[in-house]
Amino acid sequence: MSDLEFFLFLIPPILAVLIILNLFKRKHNFQNLPPGDMGWPFLGETIGYLRPYSATTIGDFMQDHISRYGKIFKSNLFGEPTIVSADAGLNRYILQNEGRLFECNYPRSIGGILGKWSMLVQVGQMHRDMRMISLNFLSNARLRNQLLSEVEKHTLLVLGSWKQDSVVCAQDEAKKFTFNFMAEHIMSLQPGNPETEKLKKEYITFMKGVVSAPLNFPGTAYRKALQSRSTILGFIERKMEERLKEMNRNENDLLGWVLKNSNLSKEQILDLLLSLLFAGHETSSVAIALSIFLLESCPAAVQQLTEEHLEISRAKKQSGETELNWDDYKKMEFTQCVINETLRLGNVVRFLHRKAVKDVRYKGYDIPCGWKVLPVISAAHLDPSLFDRPHDFDPWRWQNAEESPSGKGGSTGTSSTTKSSNNFMPFGGGPRLCAGSELAKLEMAIFIHYLVLNFHWKLAAPDQAFAYPYVDFPNALPINIQHRSLNKLHD
Repeated sequence: MSDLEFFLFLIPPILAVLIILNLFKRKHNFQNLPPGDMGWPFLGETIGYLRPYSATTIGDFMQDHISRYGKIFKSNLFGEPTIVSADAGLNRYILQNEGRLFECNYPRSIGGILGKWSMLVQVGQMHRDMRMISLNFLSNARLRNQLLSEVEKHTLLVLGSWKQDSVVCAQDEAKKFTFNFMAEHIMSLQPGNPETEKLKKEYITFMKGVVSAPLNFPGTAYRKALQSRSTILGFIERKMEERLKEMNRNENDLLGWVLKNSNLSKEQILDLLLSLLFAGHETSSVAIALSIFLLESCPAAVQQLTEEHLEISRAKKQSGETELNWDDYKKMEFTQCVINETLRLGNVVRFLHRKAVKDVRYKGYDIPCGWKVLPVISAAHLDPSLFDRPHDFDPWRWQNAEESPSGKGGSTGTSSTTKSSNNFMPFGGGPRLCAGSELAKLEMAIFIHYLVLNFHWKLAAPDQAFAYPYVDFPNALPINIQHRSLNKLHD
């Protein structure tokens, strides 16, 4: 036997030994996977994980798995082996190590409908570039000098249409408010115009598909959403071409700003604008609807809000001013407590999609490279070891104990408040912290200001927020409204 023949003879057994050693090594390295159940082949436990439940709870799936396996467990979700984290420390660790140990990893269906250049699914430098564009456009200076007045205008437009002793669907009204604002903010579209209303109808169809099963067959919500996506992108593209022909381009909206201040391609700009319209409209409207729902059952909070905003309103009248300014907004301290509590209890964004890009060990558990990781933000927000009586709507928990009215105080002092703040992540965290978080809080605060000064409201029919896992009110939150004369809505 020649040397060559001998070498070729040895290759198969050598490869076999290497494969066995590699498998043994991986088994040895990952012998400390968290406990859990991988469920059915391919489907795993996805159906159970996505089963609807009350949005102010963590649901039966998470409750059962935490009680059986602890706050960190393994599963098979969305067709992939997954580490699920209800542990606030691990959630922070995942978000703070974005780009080093973990990266964003949404299901293909999300990228397919929002676009491959969507900021939601982008990673690395492209995500950083798009996020910087958003942060520059949503700068503190723009919030102060331009966006606050626009938010106020659109709030008054919606609330000014509410009739005495009538029933309105609060969720639909909140969506009308945020869509009109974002449409003007992004492309200078005016509310009520035929093109704005047509775009709104297409966008409703689009949204239904984003949150539906990714079944690309004729007649499905997903297929209809893909068609609406094409129509919406065509609309944005026409607006873009009109701007490129203009001598003096409007830089007051995002489209004009991006065309002048970025090097993004046409396709990248289209997906960026579509994803920001989605993010800026949907999450803020749900948060506003949740605040209306939760405040309806908490008269003490409504009373304290009313006193806070009445004081602001009286000061405005004494100074002869009508429009709110940044100093007024900063005086809305208890309002910020209500906003925090709404976001904590309602959890508009319940979990995030990440993937381990390196082998990670945390608290003795192995997280293998390539495994999906789900930090469940809502589980930390509703954890009784982190928040006293976590299922109670208690805005006072965000104040010091001495400021809490009898029977309502959720805080045991400054250290408790600090602990709560450290585990409060409604807008994510790390390098992917939501670029629009300050705008969302501004929208909620201005809407609440005019709501409590001008209306009493109560549920007109039973309804509650459900997690599908996106948060939604099945009946669109119908409320009966009565005008109050504390502060008349102005034009």
